[in-house]
Amino acid sequence: MQLHFHRPLSSTPSTSPPSEPDLTSFQSFSFDPSAPDYTSLLSDELLLNILSKLPISQHVSNSLVCKRWLHLHGRLVYSLKVADWSFVTSGRVFTRFPNLTDLDLVRSCIQMPKSSGIIVTHKTMSVHVDTHFILDGFLEETALLPANAVDQGLRMIAGKYPNLQRLAATGASEEGLLRIAEECPTLQELELHCCGDLALRGIAGIKNLQVVKLMGFIGVFYNSTISDIGLTLLAQGCRRLVKLELCGCEGSYDGIKAIGQCCQMLEELTLSEHRMDGGWLAGLSFCGNLKTLRLRSCKSIDKSPGADEHLGSCLTLEELHLQGCQIRDKQSVKALFLVCENVRDIVLHDCWGLEDDVFSLASICRRVKLLSLEGCSLLTIKGLELVVLSWKELQRLRVMSCNNIKDTEVTPELATLFSVLKELIWRPDSRSLLSSNLAGTGMGRKGDRFFKRSKD
Repeated sequence: MQLHFHRPLSSTPSTSPPSEPDLTSFQSFSFDPSAPDYTSLLSDELLLNILSKLPISQHVSNSLVCKRWLHLHGRLVYSLKVADWSFVTSGRVFTRFPNLTDLDLVRSCIQMPKSSGIIVTHKTMSVHVDTHFILDGFLEETALLPANAVDQGLRMIAGKYPNLQRLAATGASEEGLLRIAEECPTLQELELHCCGDLALRGIAGIKNLQVVKLMGFIGVFYNSTISDIGLTLLAQGCRRLVKLELCGCEGSYDGIKAIGQCCQMLEELTLSEHRMDGGWLAGLSFCGNLKTLRLRSCKSIDKSPGADEHLGSCLTLEELHLQGCQIRDKQSVKALFLVCENVRDIVLHDCWGLEDDVFSLASICRRVKLLSLEGCSLLTIKGLELVVLSWKELQRLRVMSCNNIKDTEVTPELATLFSVLKELIWRPDSRSLLSSNLAGTGMGRKGDRFFKRSKD
């Protein structure tokens, strides 16, 4: 399990290297076990206040001094990741850490041998597995805790942590989530893995929920389905949502429209590896307060966006982020930029298929002030220049690891633009950058020219 502590805001980390301990003062020190423990004269509140002022790196070692300090240390822990489900069902977590506000149960809900040397990793999640861990490419049902067992644990958590603010779980059902909604009125952030549509009815009672992350279909892990039904239930029950992330979720125009109409405070929407039906982009026009749209690892933007005049526009959108997406389809890319025509920041990282003709569609957005490109190896200086010179409000430009863009091809017009930008990060060709840094050092030359035989 991983522990996280609250650090005082006024503390600043030291940049100097740690010095060697001075042991001279301990040469004459002798330990007397019969000596009185003067810390026993301090109240728990006073001692807890003293321990909270110590560096976080010392908290665990201080907890080993005695049982009293161990108990007080647990009261300083507010965030916990549980790896063993029995730690919850036995009640030890409640005794050891009575003040938790952030609890992550994701890994503990997967029953896999921790002694296995095989680890499967997907994005930020890693699981120990054995040689027979998959069924049709996904985790077997026996590898996940039954829903009734997860619900039982959630009922215990709801009764012990009424001040819970963040919860992450796998395989929860409507019953367990309803209990959380009843007993944890301060819950603001919820992360659910491998849940279906009907389970989302349970979170309708969490009135203060602001951040939700749903993990549906995730390769080699989960094969669950979240469709328009689940998205509509979520939208109708969580009207105060500010941030929503959908990973491997299905849906269509109807689901996105329901979210936009019901969650009028929604400011950030993230779609990862989405499996949306064609036409979902048009639903974004109903998100009247959306400021940031992120697409990650998507095989397509929109399979069938429809006619341009029916797309609408997200008027409040300020930031558009695409990372690891396939954007070869010009029709879907054009539809995306039409919906996001008022965007101020465009960030494109490691996008496949970003050629000059595809990137030229970004000129639809006329109010861009920041452009960040990284890992876009198909884009050339000609395609970049055509777009950035059309943006009259451009103030910041970042181009990194785009190896098809050459320094030697920069035109006078582009150089003039560079001179008036507020921020310029220009490292497009890593090979030319390396060559310029090695110039005059003799390194980077071929061996037959650099190494010469000396005549005896």
